[in-house]
Amino acid sequence: MIEQSNRQQGVATLLLSAAADFARESNAIRITLATQISNISAQSLYESLGYGKDEEFYHYLFRV
Repeated sequence: MIEQSNRQQGVATLLLSAAADFARESNAIRITLATQISNISAQSLYESLGYGKDEEFYHYLFRV
C-alpha cells in the first residue's frame, strides 16, 4: 500500500517494476496482486502495467 501523501508520484509503478524485475531474475512464474474491489485506481494501474484479473480462481479469506 502506498501512503496517501505519496500517491500519484510513480511510487507504485516503481515498486511493481522492481517486483517484476526480481521475479524474472528469480525465475518466478507469476506475481499475484490483491486489491479492494472498490479500489479502481489500483486496478487501473495494474491493468495499465499488463496485469490481468484472474478469471479462473476465486480467492477466499478466513479471518481469525
